[in-house]
Amino acid sequence: MNTLKYLQSKEFLLDVDLWKLFANLEELNKISLSFVESFFEIVKEHVSESGSPTDFISILRKFFQGDLCQTHQIYCLNYTSAVYYLENLRQREDFGIYLKWCEQNEQCKRLHLPELLVRSTDEMEKAFIWSVKEKVEKSIRDLEGKVKWLDNFQKFRQLHEVIIWPQIWDRDKRFFVPECLKQNLRENSSENILSSASRLLLHEGRLTLAESTKLLDVYLFLFDDFLLITKIKRNKKKYGGSDTGIIPVCPSLTPELQSLIREGGFCSVLDQPIPLDRLILKNVDPIHVTVFSLRNAFLIQHENRYRQCIAVFLLQTQTEIAKKAWMSQIEMAISNYTKQHEIKKSTLFCSPAESSEI
Repeated sequence: MNTLKYLQSKEFLLDVDLWKLFANLEELNKISLSFVESFFEIVKEHVSESGSPTDFISILRKFFQGDLCQTHQIYCLNYTSAVYYLENLRQREDFGIYLKWCEQNEQCKRLHLPELLVRSTDEMEKAFIWSVKEKVEKSIRDLEGKVKWLDNFQKFRQLHEVIIWPQIWDRDKRFFVPECLKQNLRENSSENILSSASRLLLHEGRLTLAESTKLLDVYLFLFDDFLLITKIKRNKKKYGGSDTGIIPVCPSLTPELQSLIREGGFCSVLDQPIPLDRLILKNVDPIHVTVFSLRNAFLIQHENRYRQCIAVFLLQTQTEIAKKAWMSQIEMAISNYTKQHEIKKSTLFCSPAESSEI
């Protein structure tokens, strides 16, 4: 960080955002250093004066009930974004030279602080230290939850940009909608489906869809409540060019999807989302491989609420292992969704207020 500051003072790398890379590192450094200095000052006094009491409690109260945990959380919550930002900066030659120089320096080592074991014989002090320990552990648990939520939020924000939802009249030529009515239908856009912060992406990847006359490259997104089948669209215009600047790509997405985004590609929705309680998964027997030239294939059937089949997708993976992985992930997702749905139904049915109304 100091090297980057020095370079920027000499008018190099001025467009690199210090906060995006290092966040509140200076503040965290000062508070951590202050804690360590205060702690060892008490240890020093205790060693030099054998009769002096070890007043660790006041130090723990001051820092762990103060700004130390909060400052640490702010720094950690920025970590994913920092990695996100760094991966895009690496593509630049000038930043690469700076980064390489720093990483080759002897002082650039990943050091971990040892655990601090606090011991006490006083019962009241023991109780307080134990409560501080519980607060720190709770803070860590809360932090882990926030980091996971933030990572999921960033991933869905990227998916919202890369997944394109064609209008119904563009997707299926059977439907005719006059121009004067199209605006009303656009207002009820399907894009909002990916806006839910509680939805989870369980599995994703490229497969091949067998159509009547050709094979189509598709990209599947398996969420915790529906399956989305999209067509891969590639553009000649690539991200990262002189006219587009640095376009960040979420590091938690698969390398294949990251590559597609950097190339300026996108995923166009092929058909409506398939809810997991309306999805029927069927294996394609290997005997059909020689007959229909199908390899590592399985079938997905979409049923409506009346259990009528409204769509069928014959999909192929590159390997038998990938096929088993996809089928296993879909079966597990359906099972978990069914269990959660049954729990919600039973909770609503057993509700006293609901029962009295019935």
